[in-house]
Amino acid sequence: MNILVTGGAGYVGSKLVPKLLEKGFHVRVLDWFLFDDNIFKDLKTDKLELIKGDLRNSSIIKKCMQGIDIVIHLGCLSNDPSCDLDEELTKSINLDAGINIIKEAKKNKVTRFINASSASVYGIKDENNVTESSKLEPITLYAKYKADLEEFLHSQASEDFSPVSLRPATVCGYAPRLRLDLTVNILTYHAVTNNKIVVYGGEQKRPNIHIDDLVNIYLLLIDAPKEKIHNQVFNAGFQNYKVIEIANLIKSVLGPDKIKIQITEDNDHRSYHISSEKIKNTFNFSSQFDIKDAVLDLAKAFENDLVKNPNDSKYRNVKHILENEDFINNKILG
Repeated sequence: MNILVTGGAGYVGSKLVPKLLEKGFHVRVLDWFLFDDNIFKDLKTDKLELIKGDLRNSSIIKKCMQGIDIVIHLGCLSNDPSCDLDEELTKSINLDAGINIIKEAKKNKVTRFINASSASVYGIKDENNVTESSKLEPITLYAKYKADLEEFLHSQASEDFSPVSLRPATVCGYAPRLRLDLTVNILTYHAVTNNKIVVYGGEQKRPNIHIDDLVNIYLLLIDAPKEKIHNQVFNAGFQNYKVIEIANLIKSVLGPDKIKIQITEDNDHRSYHISSEKIKNTFNFSSQFDIKDAVLDLAKAFENDLVKNPNDSKYRNVKHILENEDFINNKILG
């Protein structure tokens, strides 16, 4: 089985790719490697092929798709602030490139296309549980183009081409290509390093998923019978908390007596509470990890010096993008 993982050197990919190799798959990774050129340096295997290139480069996409059975499409300009830097650039990567990748996959007889969408496609919701049938009301560029790509992908379903979209909640926990611009991760970092957590707003609801649970779901979608995944959409977010509740949980885990919480006003109104009952019922899937596990894993990583120079911009998407001249100039990286 040959699997192409676009964006495979990113936060989720850095945890997923080693697991795919452990399962015996041949894995081809297409990525800019913008954040870490050597993220897979410890994986000594001839089953891993790394291609440094741009999702928007049609010739590279054609090359990458040769001999592929399954595509896991993680590649995108990730998170709202990154996408807000340049709408034209965001559309070219998150929608236009995605459409081309889907077309090439179908042309090359790929049988299963697993698409990383986002729970943010729901926008602001008042209902207690947002299900896969809830109306999509994206309020950010990131969410809008995720929703648009989903729509195109599922319009391409056929007897020989099975698309499935996953709408993950905010991911948390340690990974080799760590991100410190995600809610649980950044709050944990500040708790560990400053004994202080600054909460912006706090009443926004944020569904969360541990990165190891998310990786297990991708493995599940690879192995699942076609009839269970064909043209389906699944939410994946097993803990729904307000941001202030996440801060209090981190404080309770890492030191209720020493960690302080400071609340600051914020105009970020994104708030949603998703239901993951469909994926539980379809696959009898239960999450094995929670926010506490993520906090402890992150704290251990900081303690054991697994996060080199945590102030480096590579742990924060927007800051690193702004420092990368090729990216800012909207160049094809080859």
